[in-house]
Amino acid sequence: MLSRTEIETWLQQTDPDALETLWRMADRVRKEYVGDAVHLRGLLEISNHCARTCAYCGLSRHNKHLRRYRMTADEILECIRQIADFGYGTVVLQAGEDDGIQTEWLAQIIRTVKQTTPLAVTLSLGERPFEDLRCWRQAGADRYLLRFETSDPALYSLIHPPRPGRTAHRLEILSRLRQLGYEVGSGIMVGIPGQTFPSLADDIELFRRLDLDMIGLGPYIPHPHTPLGTGQITPTIHPSEQVPNTEQMTCKVIALTRLVCPEANIPSTTALAAVNPKTGRLLGLQRGANVVMPNCTPARYRRLYEIYPGKTTLSETALACRHSLEESLRSIGRTLAVGPGPRRRRINPPQSEETATRP
Repeated sequence: MLSRTEIETWLQQTDPDALETLWRMADRVRKEYVGDAVHLRGLLEISNHCARTCAYCGLSRHNKHLRRYRMTADEILECIRQIADFGYGTVVLQAGEDDGIQTEWLAQIIRTVKQTTPLAVTLSLGERPFEDLRCWRQAGADRYLLRFETSDPALYSLIHPPRPGRTAHRLEILSRLRQLGYEVGSGIMVGIPGQTFPSLADDIELFRRLDLDMIGLGPYIPHPHTPLGTGQITPTIHPSEQVPNTEQMTCKVIALTRLVCPEANIPSTTALAAVNPKTGRLLGLQRGANVVMPNCTPARYRRLYEIYPGKTTLSETALACRHSLEESLRSIGRTLAVGPGPRRRRINPPQSEETATRP
């Protein structure tokens, strides 16, 4: 098992031969624990309204350049029927922290999905009151994704100011989600300004302590209409301490996360594909990831869900994405999974002959 010190050492490793050992180890552990099948989660961005003012996100309510939308229930359910017809196992309903998403309105959508399709339902709607989370779980929601973004309290407070009058703590919410019976997901950005190698190692160690079912990782991509993107906020660390927001660094974090959380479902994210449109997603899958989340949002809304620029290909339909993914996966010896793909817990974990404790 990797120690905290070994994690940090691997994060700063640049030798290509050593990194090949890391990639090989992560891929072996991925194969042993979660297999070769890649699970598809159909991502549906149901609203770009947000009450938060996060310093990195283009959905911030301070961004006056963005035209806002909120999908109707009929639009959402039509997209979900297509996601089921295309053979995806899960629908992910994602939005900004939108108070306009009413609790019972969404609960009814969840009930309809569970009654009429075989899909698992994952929610990614930010910090919501406990009663909302309980209502949606009772309606049939299976999973909830809430990124803690960074385990560094000072950096978190700098980039993620709280809403007026609210003191919600994301780790407490993650604990409550577990109590409610959700599969629990969280994650971070790699290379956000102010992130150091020790704090990134702490993030990975926190993944292990939280025993997460899902872990989302992607490179930080600056948005031009945010305080970080415009330079209004400049964390004071030496450049040598700053974690780069590169493809290689993101892959290192994916690989190390697979080693410390071998059972978790780990996506090769849209952000990684944005950094490298040709092979970024496949590299993530070859270095520990086992999930892909194709964007199934209608194009007229997809262009408006601009967390960061260049997020997705507007012309690619959900069905075309599925076909292209199937071909790409065959090229790396992987297959498309069938079904919702929950976390598979192992009582007697397999043993690998290799170790990755000496970078």
